[in-house]
Amino acid sequence: MPGKHNTAGFSEGRFVISLDFELFWGVRDLLTIEQYGEHILGVRKAIPAMLSLFSEYSINATFSTVGFLFARDRHELEKFLPAVKPGYTDTNLSPYGSFPDIGMNESDDPYHFGRSLLSMVAAQKQHEIGSHTFCHYYCLEPGQDLAQFEADMEAAVRIARANQLEIRSLVFPRNQFNESYLQACRQHGITCYRGNPVSALYTARDGQSESAARRALRLLDAYVNISGHNCHSKEYILSSVIPNIAASRFLRPYSSRLAFADGLRLHRIRSGMTHAAKENKLFHLWWHPHNFGNDLEQNINFLEKLLRHYSALRQRYGFRSQTMASLAAELNPDHG
Repeated sequence: MPGKHNTAGFSEGRFVISLDFELFWGVRDLLTIEQYGEHILGVRKAIPAMLSLFSEYSINATFSTVGFLFARDRHELEKFLPAVKPGYTDTNLSPYGSFPDIGMNESDDPYHFGRSLLSMVAAQKQHEIGSHTFCHYYCLEPGQDLAQFEADMEAAVRIARANQLEIRSLVFPRNQFNESYLQACRQHGITCYRGNPVSALYTARDGQSESAARRALRLLDAYVNISGHNCHSKEYILSSVIPNIAASRFLRPYSSRLAFADGLRLHRIRSGMTHAAKENKLFHLWWHPHNFGNDLEQNINFLEKLLRHYSALRQRYGFRSQTMASLAAELNPDHG
């Protein structure tokens, strides 16, 4: 019947990988190109390396892409800018003020343009191009409102359609999930989103409300089980306005300072994957391509260990890789 969900439990566990594809737009309010530019340039090697691994291990991934990156050049980008822009109290949060400083195209400015990378992903049809909003929009920051968010999402949908892509899933930048915006998401064709793990450590907050203590505990949680496995039942996923393909774990990048504990980091993620496979739940792993922008070999080797584990779980338990949108379409077929 129309509007009915498929409510029986998962017949097997599900493994979702989402990547927040943003280049410098995702860090511009925190870091300078001098500080972080090498990581951004490193994305040009990281994405082909990840795509190769995904093909080898039959992974279907969601690339949640900032709408700006659909543009081939500045002229195309400016054609899609919304008339209503975010009115953050902290004006540094808005990328529109830095437009005079960006280059004309990808060869001129590889920090802010990445259409060739997006095309590389889109050419592999098993992957999904989702949305990370148009401008890396912060949904909990003071000064912005629903009308501004809607204008941003409208621009994201328009630029994707102009490039023959329909965006179906949304990842909220900085994980600033705002429940009151979900109805607007649905009206713009979004069928699912990535919510946060169910733990006080991961409750959505604006930038000013984030604490050093919470950040420290999240770092520790990457190595030691503080918040639980954060695997999600079908019932939980469907308990939102649109399916909440909630996050389980952030894949932290390699750190030479913390390399001695990489065995713990590996065990933490693999044990969560195993739990999901055994209990027929969702395990959702996510990161940014620029997290692999430095130390690519170490990061790819670590990822391959996880994908080997996925392969073993698939053979033993039927653990299945899906994109966010394909899982949502299965769960909510009338809207997928």
